[in-house]
Parts: sequence; structure tokens; C-alpha cells
Amino acid sequence: MRTVKATAAAVTVALAAGAAGVAAGRLASDAALKAPPGRPLPTEPRLTVHGTAAGRITLTRDFASLRPGTYGLAGDGSHAVVGPVLDATPHPADTVVRRLERVTHGTLEPGDHVWLTPNVHIGDPASALGLDHADVDVPGELGALPAWFVPGARETWVIAVHGLGATRELAMNVMGFLHRLRFPVLALAYRGDLGAPRSADGLNHLGETEWRDVDAAIRYAVRYGAQRVVLLGWSTGAAMCLHTTARSAVRDRVRGLVLDSPVLDWQTTLRALAAARRTPHALLPLAVRAAQGRTGLYGDPGRSAAEADGLTVPTLVFHGPGDTVAPWRLSRRLADSHPGLVSLHTVQNAPHSAMWNPDPAGYQEALRRFLTPLM
Repeated sequence: MRTVKATAAAVTVALAAGAAGVAAGRLASDAALKAPPGRPLPTEPRLTVHGTAAGRITLTRDFASLRPGTYGLAGDGSHAVVGPVLDATPHPADTVVRRLERVTHGTLEPGDHVWLTPNVHIGDPASALGLDHADVDVPGELGALPAWFVPGARETWVIAVHGLGATRELAMNVMGFLHRLRFPVLALAYRGDLGAPRSADGLNHLGETEWRDVDAAIRYAVRYGAQRVVLLGWSTGAAMCLHTTARSAVRDRVRGLVLDSPVLDWQTTLRALAAARRTPHALLPLAVRAAQGRTGLYGDPGRSAAEADGLTVPTLVFHGPGDTVAPWRLSRRLADSHPGLVSLHTVQNAPHSAMWNPDPAGYQEALRRFLTPLM
């Protein structure tokens, strides 16, 4: 009898531990599968505003606040644009002073908690950039997908697709530049975005199902005059673009890919985001298995999305070793395995989805050189 009771107790403990592990894995997987658009990823630290003055803002000293370049500075109810670090300005040792370019929304007060974001612009192309545009609905698999269309004279359209933690506002970083090159630009909101339909499970699938919305955008572009398209994607948006060029029935319309911080191995990205939430290392495999069970995401973790699906069009990759969400080494491997087809533009000191921010002029020049033969 004692043996039976001991066995029952052991089984109960094992089941409880297993249930706790499943719950922990599910919670950890939320870092990627439920990353809300327009909110910072868990890898992005919160900073405190210590003071503002004419053309200057003082922030908590951190690797993030020391990044070179131009960034958005977002808070709850505020948005500003900050430029370079001003080393010559006197400040306490635990702070950083940056140039305050402008406050675009709300106010910044000492004690406010903020974070750096790649989004330099907020609003829409008219209010942020002074560009004429149309608010259009792209017929998608799950329903109408809101998009901004900025007209241009060329028959090659650029379709812009944001990724994790971002919205279609991110495309405005390069939209003015593309407009000056006379490209029509279609900036897409896809399933799960504000105003767009949700997937049945309400989860991000890291590009595995969302690519069908890019397919819908290509069909829309062709219907309204595009002869060719270039897909420009950030993060999981880059993964969506890769899947589209491999799987879409209209992939013959795609003439080139531009990938910024591409998520080429969803398991690695999910682990990174879960770890940033301070998930114990031992639970990270459970987070991956939970994501697989919740979404059906599988595949060979040793191969990138592009290597698994095949890549046949000219591709420009913007990426750097400072990306802790999507490893730069996978982009380097992608370029090495496709010589003559994939060009890797390495950017130093830039976080995920922010390869434009450290050096906008250099980014745009690399983009111009790539796009010129595809015009």
C-alpha cells in the first residue's frame, strides 16, 4: 500500500511539474507570438528622461542611449526625434546628452520613461512627410488590409512590410527617399495590425502565414498598374518577403528583395525574445515547443528561411552584429551561400530593425545603387 501511495505521489509531482513547464513555456513564447505592433520588444531597455533644454535631452546612460545616429524616442503618449550624442555637453556620469531634434507628439518631462525606436516619423505620409498618398484597402485572405499608397511614375512598385514590434510607420524612414526616385510605394498593414483582421489564433506566426498578405499586396499592385515589384521587409516582414518569393503564384513579378534585420531562423529569434524577458535558459526549449504547438511552426532550425525555400532574385541585406534578436551571422551565411545574388551591407552599432538609423545617407546610397538596375 505504501508503494502504491508513493508511486501516486511521484506521478502527481511529475504531472504538476510538467504542467508548470508547459505553462512557463507558453508564457515565454508570448514574447514573440504576442509582440504588440508599435510597442518595444523586450530587448529594448526603458530609459528615464533626466532633463531637457533647448535642442538637448538628458537620458539614462545605457548602451542603447549611446547608439550613434537618429532615432525616435517614444513614451506613453509622447514621441520625439533625437540625434547624435553630445559628448561636449556637461552632464552627470550616469547620463547621456543627445540632440533633441523635435518633439512630434506630447511632452517630455523629467522622470518620464521612454525607449529608442527606429520609427523617426509618426502619423501618415501626408502629416509626417508632406507626401500625397491614398489610404487603400488591399483584399487579403482574412479581409481588407489597410495600406498607404504613395504614387510614383515608375512601373516598378516598392511594397514595404514592417516586422516585430513595429507598424507601417517604419516605412516612412525611407518613403521620402523612394518617392524622390519616383517609385510608387505601398506600405502594408497585415494581419494582427491595427485596423487589419486578426489570425484565428490571434498570434504572430513570424512570417509563416503572414506572407499571404504580401502575396495579396503584389496582386493589388499588379491590378493597379505595377509591372514589377521590389519587396522591402524588416524583421519578420523580411521573412514574409522571402516566403512570398518562394511560394507565391505571382512571384514572377518580384524583381528584387531588400531585407533589413531579417528573421531567418524563427527559433533563434523566439529564444532571444524569451531570454530578454528573463526566461531561465533551461525553459527556452519549452518556449520553442510551446510556439510549435500553438502555431504549427516547424522547419529545420539549422537552415535559414531563404536557404530552405530557395532564393532566385537579387537581394540586398542590411544587417549588423549588434542585432540581438535576429543573428547577423545568418545573414552573412545567406550572402556567402548566394554569391553574386545576395549583397550584405553590414551596419555597426544598430539594434534590430534599425539599420537605417545610424547612417541614413549611407543606407540610402546602398539602396539607390541596388534599385537602379531594377527601375
